[in-house]
Amino acid sequence: MKKNKIVYNVATGLLTVLILFSAGMYFFNYEEVAQMFTNFGYPTYIIYPYAVIKLVGLFAIWNPNFSIIKEWAYAGFFFAFILAFFAHYMINDGEHISALLALLFLVVSYIFNKKIQA
Repeated sequence: MKKNKIVYNVATGLLTVLILFSAGMYFFNYEEVAQMFTNFGYPTYIIYPYAVIKLVGLFAIWNPNFSIIKEWAYAGFFFAFILAFFAHYMINDGEHISALLALLFLVVSYIFNKKIQA
């Protein structure tokens, strides 16, 4: 049980670092992110709301009282990371590895969260 909790905390912590870095880029390096979004063909007006949603998702994942919202947060991050992987892969900017790492941390976090709750 203790090992499961450690793995969960490490995976979720690493996921948190990646997402906080991403959201921080959205807030503090808007011009670069806007250029990337333009390259992807995405509208730039979604940058700030997307950053806020990422932070809300992190809150839901770390909060043990929101089990249903936590499931939705995991699902949302899963689809976001899959889409991020393909978006970065298609424009060949080399950032697709970050999306794969985030996906790996997300899956490990989800699996060990379920083991802890069982």
